[in-house]
Amino acid sequence: MNPIDTSSVFQAKLLRPANTDDDVWAFIILPKDASAKLPRRGRTSIRGSINNQSFQATLEPDGQQSHWLRIDKTLLETAGVTFGDLATFEITAVEIEPEPAMPADFQVALAAAPQAREVWENTSTLAHVDWIHWITTAKQDKTRAKRINEACDKLASGQKRVCCFDPSGFYSKALSAPKAAD
Repeated sequence: MNPIDTSSVFQAKLLRPANTDDDVWAFIILPKDASAKLPRRGRTSIRGSINNQSFQATLEPDGQQSHWLRIDKTLLETAGVTFGDLATFEITAVEIEPEPAMPADFQVALAAAPQAREVWENTSTLAHVDWIHWITTAKQDKTRAKRINEACDKLASGQKRVCCFDPSGFYSKALSAPKAAD
């Protein structure tokens, strides 16, 4: 059986986010055809290059059935690109999704809930990605705390997948790419 080809080569303009802190970073929106080749509409880890400078990253869903990529200051500098530049990208989905970083507050909550922790440890990496994405996309601290408590309760009851969360943001319109500065 041949594996599905998730590779794409495309050009994209590096955009400056409209609302950003002092941290310098850029982003691109993937072309729809490149995004469509990826294995999922939610968060997806890739290997890639920008103007032949290699990197590994996690694409975020843009809520429009595509993905966006954050490009940090270090990668901008090593690739020799800046805002407004048209750059050449090569991307491929990783074969095995890496375990996502566990947010500290969720880690503390799981440590205090042994039944939830046991189910968590017997859940797939992709399920972990979705649980963490659901928690970290909360816009308010109060909502995030509520989601952490709900996650622990649901996991403790044996639920391995987050229910009713659209990881693509398309149906709920909850997720989107950053707005570009003019």
